[in-house]
Amino acid sequence: MLNPYEHEDADKLAASVERTLPVLTELRERADAEGVPVIYVNDNHEDWETSRDELVKSALDGARPDLIEPILPREDDLFLAKTRHSIFYATPLEHILNQEDIDRIVLAGQVTEQCILYSALDAYIRHLDVSVPRDAVAHIFEDLADASLTMMERNMHAEVCEAGDCRLGERH
Repeated sequence: MLNPYEHEDADKLAASVERTLPVLTELRERADAEGVPVIYVNDNHEDWETSRDELVKSALDGARPDLIEPILPREDDLFLAKTRHSIFYATPLEHILNQEDIDRIVLAGQVTEQCILYSALDAYIRHLDVSVPRDAVAHIFEDLADASLTMMERNMHAEVCEAGDCRLGERH
């Protein structure tokens, strides 16, 4: 979500983020209320020495700080930088989830047809349960996002749901 929105297709993505942002903030509040950990995994934009604070500053200094401020990572949120699309690629996330005995993840953020899709596939091949709240993921191309959500549901057995209906924590 830490995006300076200064890239090709940024306007399309920003329009989608505008619609999903209220749902994302509510989802984070619900996770807090249910005691579910929130982990940020954000692109480092191939700046191998960048820090969490620098990514935050870059996003806030970008074209749409209004889309960044409501969803800024908090001090106690785990924050990982990723190199490319998947949250698992070149990150310690799999190890962290194993250490914490977490076998279910909820993917929210951007971009549905890229980062969310690839992360869902990587989670699936790691035998993790995945939920994707369709109203808490932003896209660039709506048709590709719709197809991606269908693929996640059918091929990866992801729970694709509305954020208010998605199960965050343990099965009941």
